[in-house]
Formats: sequence, C-alpha cells, structure tokens
Amino acid sequence: MKPWSCVLFDLDGTIADSAPGITASLGYMLEKMGRPVPTLQELRKWVGPPILDSFRDFAGMNPAESQQALAIYREHYLSSGNGHSPIFDGIPLVLRRLHEEGMPVALATSKPEFPASVILDHGNITQYFRVISGSSIDEVKSTKQAVVTEALDRFRILGVDLSNPIMIGDRYYDIEGAAANGVPTIFVRWGYGNPQEEVGAISVVNEPTELLPLLL
Repeated sequence: MKPWSCVLFDLDGTIADSAPGITASLGYMLEKMGRPVPTLQELRKWVGPPILDSFRDFAGMNPAESQQALAIYREHYLSSGNGHSPIFDGIPLVLRRLHEEGMPVALATSKPEFPASVILDHGNITQYFRVISGSSIDEVKSTKQAVVTEALDRFRILGVDLSNPIMIGDRYYDIEGAAANGVPTIFVRWGYGNPQEEVGAISVVNEPTELLPLLL
C-alpha cells in the first residue's frame, strides 16, 4: 500500500483523556440549568460529538437553551482547570517519532481551537502539529466532516502532500467525518468509543505505540 502522506488526529479520547473534565463541566451546567444530571457513564456519551449536538440529542435542548448551556459549560470548563486534560501514555512518543520522520500531522477536533490548544500546550506536544483545526467559537461549525475539511485545506496551503491522508480517532464520528472527505480511519480502543463504532475503520489498535508500524 502507498505510504501515508499525512496524519490527522482526533483530540478527545485519542490524544487526551478529557472525559473527566468535560463530564464535570457538563454536570455543573445541567445542575445550574435545573436539569437532571445523568450518570457518569451516560455523560461519557456526550464526549466526542459536537457539543451542541449532544445538548440536542441527549438533553432535548432547543437552540436557545443550547446557547445558554454552552455559555455556562464553557465558563466552567475554562475557569476550573478542566481543560488541562492529561495526554494518554505513549502519545507523545508517537507524535515525536512522526515528527522526526517528517510526517505532517494535524489536529482535527470538534472542540474549539483555543481550548484544544490549551490541552496540547499543557501536554507539551503542540510543536508536533503543523495544523490545528477545530470548531468555530460558537460551535456551529463543529462536525467532524467540517474540521477534517478545514485541516486538509490548511495542509494544502502549506504545500503538504494530500495524496494519501489517514485519520486517527476513537468514535464513529471520526470515521464518518473522515470518510466524507475521502480519508480512511484507524480506530483506537483506549478512547470513549465502543466496539460497534469500529465499523468502517481500516484498522484497530489497542495501544498508542501500535500506531507507529501502521503510520510509518
């Protein structure tokens, strides 16, 4: 098979263990709005999809309620330190090796670019990314398809070879969003997805270091 020409990584559940911080801020937001707070296991389903979609699909919020919820959630998330999500063991090694081999790497996340950058900075891995593509600040442009498209467009501007890109992610949203851009996905099992979400991935890995022989 032709070698991969560039790599796109999801963030939540793929690079960073961000679920504890996200679910804590979601619980705070729901309580503040006088809504029932689901169990931690149920809240983990909210991690990965665009957050406005989760507000709609899992809490039945209308657009106005979703914007109010977003403001409460974001203020708590950014002020409480929840954005300092730990990086999964092995990910820095993978990113460093890709960088050393000259492989262009992009972040393609449904999280807005500022909090995404905070996580990368806190984990001291920002230097490995040529491109950081996230949702718009109002979360309206937040589908995985949209952020993957944007990452590829930014790669193109930099002159990166787009002949054979690959996506790395932990949810079926990653697989579908990448496929909409003609990009295959390697599914990671240390994230927040379940086995049913692996359908459509070209490969599945259990540990970060298993990515290296597949990507290089």
